[in-house]
Amino acid sequence: MAVIINLFFLRIAQSFPWLKKLTVVNRKRQNNKLFKTSKNDNQDLLIIKYPRLTEFILFNTHIDYVEQFLFGTKTCLPYHLCLRADYGRAKKITRNFRRNLTRSNCAKLDCVVFVRALKFPEHLKDYFS
Repeated sequence: MAVIINLFFLRIAQSFPWLKKLTVVNRKRQNNKLFKTSKNDNQDLLIIKYPRLTEFILFNTHIDYVEQFLFGTKTCLPYHLCLRADYGRAKKITRNFRRNLTRSNCAKLDCVVFVRALKFPEHLKDYFS
């Protein structure tokens, strides 16, 4: 199993453990990704953690960054977080808010603010707690 870890965000998380607000503005694809291979499926893989983050803003970002932070296999978001993101990108990464891989991080959100949202699906309220 290969896990993609973005070294830049790993360094931010380790260097600023008290970080409360993180804004990512980058329309370019991620590069300089590190690939780590697990030799057994039960091994703990490196997941980036932001233990004190309260607000996370992903406006004007490439879809790679939305994936980086919503995939539970890449990032462990804290509970009671407010996410501000582009609706179309969030919808695509979460597969119309039905994807299990993103459900664990999305379930931790207390506040979700979407931009460019025309109409929300009925099941959206079930995806976020």
